Amino acid sequence: MAGNNYQPYTRRQTMIRKDFEIYRYRSSYLNEVELHHHDFYEVYLLLRGEVAYTVENHIYNMRPGDLMLVSPLELHQARIKPDGDAYERIVLWIDRGYLENLSSPRTSLTRCFDTTVPGHTNLLRLPGTQSAEIRRVLERLRELHSSTAYGNDLLAQCSLMELMVGLNRGAADRSMEKSLSADTSSDQVVDAVLSYINAHYSEPLTLDALAERFFISKYHLLRKFESQVGTTVHRYILQKRLLNAKQLLAGGVAPSEACAYCGFGDYANFYRAFRSEYGVTPRQYVQSTRGDG
Repeated sequence: MAGNNYQPYTRRQTMIRKDFEIYRYRSSYLNEVELHHHDFYEVYLLLRGEVAYTVENHIYNMRPGDLMLVSPLELHQARIKPDGDAYERIVLWIDRGYLENLSSPRTSLTRCFDTTVPGHTNLLRLPGTQSAEIRRVLERLRELHSSTAYGNDLLAQCSLMELMVGLNRGAADRSMEKSLSADTSSDQVVDAVLSYINAHYSEPLTLDALAERFFISKYHLLRKFESQVGTTVHRYILQKRLLNAKQLLAGGVAPSEACAYCGFGDYANFYRAFRSEYGVTPRQYVQSTRGDG
């Protein structure tokens, strides 16, 4: 059966296509990707293995059959538990503009990713019949996407729309909240620190100042933060600044202005950090977004 085929795993976190990409991976070794973000929507279905999935300040303990929905602005990481079992998943990446264009005035296909919707959760744990149907559609989508047979591009688009309608309906069902609460954790101190960073990333921020503001020792803040978020305070601040700078650049803001607005001390620091994170300079990124248009 075509659905049992796996693709070679890659750490690439950028899309090649301009619509969507779908992969099925199986790994018998630990191959974590560090906390990161990307410019597209991600749907992640865990098939096998034990995974604690971090999205911003939440840790979701996943079960096989669970789905994660991650928006472009969310820092996230799948932490695989090395229990010797194979780690299997299906990963779907969808271009932002493409999915928005598939929506209609009556039906937004991106709503399930919207963190401002009351009761929003990244983790979907659907009832058995719904879960099986979502997996069937994902497998069908993958087969269509990899085929060049006549009409399969249109059928793949139809399958993607069917999938997104199903995910949005599932995300809107509040009856599953109780079953998810036991597998979702956060920390009040870390929540407060993250909220402060997100509101003040354009200002000077240091570990010392944050520890003093929230009445906690630097040691305990570092330990709590790394445990909950999966990275250091310094690294998180840098990634938030870069993420927001990238959004500004894509929106037409000049690199020098994005640098100043996002809290970088000088342009040289911004240039080095941006190039190290994304593999291109700020100006090269601006040129690539104009080329995409």
